[in-house]
This record gives sequence, structure tokens and C-alpha cells, in this order.
Amino acid sequence: MRKIVASGKTVEEAVRNGLKQLQTTEDRVITVVLEQPSKGLFGLIGVKEAKVELEELPDAYDQAEQFITEVAGAMGLMVKVTRSDSKEGHLLEVEGEGDLGQLIGRRGQTLDALQYLTTIVANRYSDKPVRIVLDAEGFRERRRKTLEELSDRLAGRVVRTGKEVVLEPMSPQERKIIHSQLQHHPFVRTFSQGEEPNRRIVIALQERNAKERISE
Repeated sequence: MRKIVASGKTVEEAVRNGLKQLQTTEDRVITVVLEQPSKGLFGLIGVKEAKVELEELPDAYDQAEQFITEVAGAMGLMVKVTRSDSKEGHLLEVEGEGDLGQLIGRRGQTLDALQYLTTIVANRYSDKPVRIVLDAEGFRERRRKTLEELSDRLAGRVVRTGKEVVLEPMSPQERKIIHSQLQHHPFVRTFSQGEEPNRRIVIALQERNAKERISE
């Protein structure tokens, strides 16, 4: 956060000058009027300009990055966070030296937990909902491909055996990958059962195919 003092012939002009220095907008600062303008003697001598103090409001993504950096630091990791936009939300990519597997955890469980906490931190500093997607060493893309391959393999098993398959508990994001991968499959369907955090995906024959198998 930055704080500056700006001046101008009027309060409005002082604010505009300050916003220009900060390269931001009025809704992103706290403004305090320090001095009102005065014309002085006969309107000529001792003219005083208006002075205002402008303090930037904390940026949600800056706070999110700082939180990630601090958590990583507590784990003995020096990391850099880069931002980009994705279809699922604002992507924060973590890079650095050392074992970033500590941030990822088993099947991404630590990464998911950190993403959840980071989202909470970011939303504290935003007046509209912020959606954070946290990644490290390209884990999300690798995991997506793994789940898509798993989905196809298990769908084939269901078609061969006629028996439904219940997967291990997964996060909503991972369940979405499997649902999407199999949503147009001609023979199987997917649905979720159970409560979070133990909600699981079930892959089963579509009803018409199940009835045909029973009648055989």
C-alpha cells in the first residue's frame, strides 16, 4: 500500500493529481483532506492550495500473493507468484527453487487447501467475489490429463463388466473434470454421491444400456 500527499487549487484538483501519481482510481483509495484552499489577502497574497492525503486500498491479488509467499517461506521455500487469467478464475502460478511438492501434497490436497485459504484472504480485500486458482509446477494440467485418462479407462471397465465404479473422494474441481470428460459418452453416465469432503463420483451404465444387459 502506498500513501501520498497531493495538492491543487481545489480539493478536487488535488485528488485528481494524487490519483495520477498513484495511477489508480478514486474507488481504490482512502482520501483525507488535510488543508482546504484559501485565497489569502485581497485574493492575491498568501494563496494556499488544497492538500489531500491518498492511501491505496489493499489489492486483493497483492494480498493473495503475499499470503502464498509467507506460507511458502514458513515451509523453507523461496517462491515467485505470477498472475494470469483462466476460464476457471484468476490463476496464481507458484514457481521457485526447492521441493515445491510440499506445496502440492498428495494428489494436490495441500495445494487445494492453500488455494481455499488464499481465496478467503483475497475476498477480504475485494468488494466483489474473487475466484483464485492456485497452481505449482504445472500440477493442475498434469492432474487434469491423469483424471481424463482414468475416466476413459474406468468407463471402458463399466461397459465391459456392467458394474458401476465408485471413485475415491475428490475435490469439486476434480469431479468436474471427470463429469466433463464423460458427459458425452454413449454408454455410461456419471453422478456424485456423499457429503464433502468425502463426496465421490460414480460411473455407471446409462439406464437404457443397463436394462439391455439385464434382459440378455
